Amino acid sequence: MTNIREAMPVLARHEGEWQGTYTLIDINGQILDHHQSHLSCQFPSDKPDTYYQVNRYSWPDGKVQEFHFPGIYRDKKVWFDTERLNGYSWEADDSTLILWLTYKGIPEEMYIYEMIQISPCNNHRARTWHWFKNNQIYQRTLIQESRIT
Repeated sequence: MTNIREAMPVLARHEGEWQGTYTLIDINGQILDHHQSHLSCQFPSDKPDTYYQVNRYSWPDGKVQEFHFPGIYRDKKVWFDTERLNGYSWEADDSTLILWLTYKGIPEEMYIYEMIQISPCNNHRARTWHWFKNNQIYQRTLIQESRIT
């Protein structure tokens, strides 16, 4: 069993609690959605090859959502297979993670590439999601986050 923290040191730097904002825009830059986020990034101590993330979202109108993303390390990637999505993540360099994913229940010709940049001090993250349908980008999600613990 591989220790995910040792195999993916950039991912390990993301451990903790993060707050931020998500802004979804169309290809013309028009805002489609904007909401607050609180993410928990965890490495369960009893399973050294696993990663666990909880995403909590809230909107000004009172709407809230929470999603859980357990992942397992193998083949130099963290693999996700939840009731909501399939995908995997890998380290591109010493500050960048890339994630490829598809949502279940949405046609296979739709997929997302996410790039996550963590600051050298490990307290700030910038993330972008590029949404593709039939291999054409149709929207982006812009995410700005700060560590709270």
